[in-house]
Amino acid sequence: MDQLDDILHQDIDPTETKEWIESLNAVISHDGTERAHYLLEKMVDSTRRAGGYLPFDPTTEYVNTIAPQNEAKMPGDATMEWRIRSLIRWNAMAMVVRANRKPGELGGHIASFASSATLYDVGFNHFWRAPSADHPGDLVFHQGHSSPGVYARSFLEGRIAEEQMDLFRMEVAGKGRGLSSYPHPWLMPDYWQVPTVSMGLGPIQAIYQAQFWKYLEHRGLIPKSDRKIWCFMGDGETDEPESLGAISLAGREGLDNLIFVINCNLQRLDGPVRGNGKIIQELEGVFRGAGWNAIKVVWGSYWDPLLARDTSGTLRKLMMETVDGEYQACKAFGGKYTREHFFNKYPETAQLVANLSDDDIWRLNRGGHDPHKVYAAYHSAVNTKGMPTVILAKTVKGYGMGAAGESQNPTHQQKKLDADAVRHFRDRFNIPVSDDKLGDVPYFHPGKDSPEVQYMLERRAALGGSLPQRRRKADAKLKAPELSAFEQITKGTGEREISTTMALVRGMNLLLRDKQLGERVVPIVADEARTFGMEGMFRQIGIYAPFGQKYRPQDADQLLYYREDQKGQVLQEGISEAGGMGAWMAAATSYSISNVAMLPFFIYYSMFGFQRIGDLCWAAGDMRARGFLVGGTAGRTTLNGEGLQHEDGHSHLMSGAIPNVKSYDPTFSYEVAVILQDGTRRMMQEQEDIYYYLTVMNENYQHPDMPAGCEEGIIKGMYLFRDCGVSTNGNGNGKGKGKAKAPCVQLLGSGTILREVIAAAELLEKDFGVHADIWSCPSFIELRRDGFDAERWNRLHPEAEQRVPYVTGLLQDRAGPVIAATDYVREFADQIRAFIPEGKRYTVLGTDGFGRSDTRAHLRDFFEVDRYWIAHAALASLAKDGLVNAKDVARAIKEYKLDPEKPNPLTV
Repeated sequence: MDQLDDILHQDIDPTETKEWIESLNAVISHDGTERAHYLLEKMVDSTRRAGGYLPFDPTTEYVNTIAPQNEAKMPGDATMEWRIRSLIRWNAMAMVVRANRKPGELGGHIASFASSATLYDVGFNHFWRAPSADHPGDLVFHQGHSSPGVYARSFLEGRIAEEQMDLFRMEVAGKGRGLSSYPHPWLMPDYWQVPTVSMGLGPIQAIYQAQFWKYLEHRGLIPKSDRKIWCFMGDGETDEPESLGAISLAGREGLDNLIFVINCNLQRLDGPVRGNGKIIQELEGVFRGAGWNAIKVVWGSYWDPLLARDTSGTLRKLMMETVDGEYQACKAFGGKYTREHFFNKYPETAQLVANLSDDDIWRLNRGGHDPHKVYAAYHSAVNTKGMPTVILAKTVKGYGMGAAGESQNPTHQQKKLDADAVRHFRDRFNIPVSDDKLGDVPYFHPGKDSPEVQYMLERRAALGGSLPQRRRKADAKLKAPELSAFEQITKGTGEREISTTMALVRGMNLLLRDKQLGERVVPIVADEARTFGMEGMFRQIGIYAPFGQKYRPQDADQLLYYREDQKGQVLQEGISEAGGMGAWMAAATSYSISNVAMLPFFIYYSMFGFQRIGDLCWAAGDMRARGFLVGGTAGRTTLNGEGLQHEDGHSHLMSGAIPNVKSYDPTFSYEVAVILQDGTRRMMQEQEDIYYYLTVMNENYQHPDMPAGCEEGIIKGMYLFRDCGVSTNGNGNGKGKGKAKAPCVQLLGSGTILREVIAAAELLEKDFGVHADIWSCPSFIELRRDGFDAERWNRLHPEAEQRVPYVTGLLQDRAGPVIAATDYVREFADQIRAFIPEGKRYTVLGTDGFGRSDTRAHLRDFFEVDRYWIAHAALASLAKDGLVNAKDVARAIKEYKLDPEKPNPLTV
């Protein structure tokens, strides 16, 4: 950095420098800035060719990117818009303050919207188009903490009633009319489109939405248009990895349908974002380096005359030298402080403001509060071609709050204002509320026929209608294929061995051939398509590339070569699970945002799913996403050789916490088929707001034919895979036709460990004469949900016929204790313990502990979930019930070579 400063900021010959600048200005005057830029680039190129080291400085002066003479003029009535903006500010503040005068500490935020009101107002009045017959509509990612301002605008428009404003953050008491704390489509399904308050998730979602729109256009699924995605975020939010982690994708793919608006109020939650630096300069460099068009809106119009008189450049120099911590102090302490600590640093700058009063200095506005500057930036952004745009708008956090919080460190936490602060707010924005009513902080609505409201409605009508608004269902009616269409994977494999991953890929290929749904399927991978056996799709449907394939791939002479195409169907997002999830969310909400229902499959290592991108998975539930998440190489013992950070034993616990996710861990290809068909029907045909998590494995084995009548059980989560042919006699023993009295057990399993369960049943029969019913449990989560739903219903309807949980009904007439084994931690199968029939012993085996590298057989022995440990657990349960002898349990330990002194796998 010191070397860069030396090269760029030391002038060894000022006279020569002046001559070069005069020559350049002459070129600008005669041929324009484009010609001057061309000449500069040629000179830089010549210097580098001569061996000169020219470091790249990605930042520009700390002034507005758009010069005053180049600003597009804002149409409309600026005075009216200020009036409307003031009313919105007041009602947003009143909503939060009134909420926090109620018991219960509801919370809420004033300062974020106070700083960004102008940024939103200009967009609502002049740029953001609603879906209509004439336009598909823009998409706005509102900064979560600014939601009060959006509600306040809807209140003036007549979309939200005054009584609803008093139900802010009271969604339970509001009984469906309450206003959610932040943008939540699940809670307000006709209003909010995308959840954004978990900071960092809005930006990455916006980038992949923009990419997906281009994908839909290139594939001919939606017409090309000038629709835009606007993503609002705070400067402090850019510290989140997700905020900036995918900006290079937007630059690389030239996503000119994407606009970021970063509200740079220089503060995060507890203090300055960059107190010792300059966040706007930092972000300008980051985004310009990533190929974005960066527009700085630093200073408002009151600064224009000062900058015009700054012929020496001292004011610009001072602006560059001043760090954000100082700028924050200047706004907090007023004009006198600013004169003394800012302008008086140099005689030249002190002279510039000599004729200004302290009040005049305090009124020198920041660019983000000047609608004319904001309009010019937005106008430039929407007309930029070939690259995304970021607008860095400098604002004041808590703008208008005065001594109660304007530009002060605790501002973000401000939820209450005292009487003096409310009076200051009223007077500053000229709100017609009398002193005697001020204590109630009343809402103010000028009336539906007032000039203000009529102006608002006229502007929105010209832009297609009200925003935010959300579409619940796509217009097109699509029919899912019947289960018979999946015959290729419902039939057994005979002597052939395949994995459930291959069964899934075959099922996807069957869907790709469907005449109605084929073009709607979106395979998404985070770089390991070959790992999952999907390379056949490269040739078949191609990998999406916005500019096509400009090279001959190394494997072009092979059948399954790496084929990229502008109309490609596979989204290959590189080594980024967050990127793959962002693309999946865009496709999974296309039914709502673009009125085109899509069926995305995001396939990844299961360990890198809900654990790594769990916040996005939760947001997907909130935004009513529809599609399949597929955790490949799932389970803690199926991915042999990879080790601790790759082996998954708990993803289903995380997926099960999301209310609208259906989670399945199938063992056989026909189970995969049934789940695929059911999910496709419910999400595409019935348009239910659910999504599916499906775990598949890379272990190859033979798959049987689909048993008759198992479909319902697969979907509900459990069915009888093999009946030992012995009925209960009430004491845990079985009695079959022509068979002697024998002990029985119920063995449950899922995923690849179900095969160990099957093998354990054979050991028990052969070595100990114990009969076992075998149950496949593709979804312990669905079983748990059904059980608790029945339990709740029974509690609330004590006099009605009591419901029987599904698990209870299946097991209550079966003999013997119940043993469950899976490739996941014990909590996974333990979820149904409450619904095991009363009096039945329930033993759960699982893979608690850290994964490690080894063969599948060694891993299953280590975690005590292989056939021998399962058989031993069954005998131990039978012994506790007095149905076998303890010596039988000891014999099993010896014959199966189990080490009773080995450490608990959880601890090593």
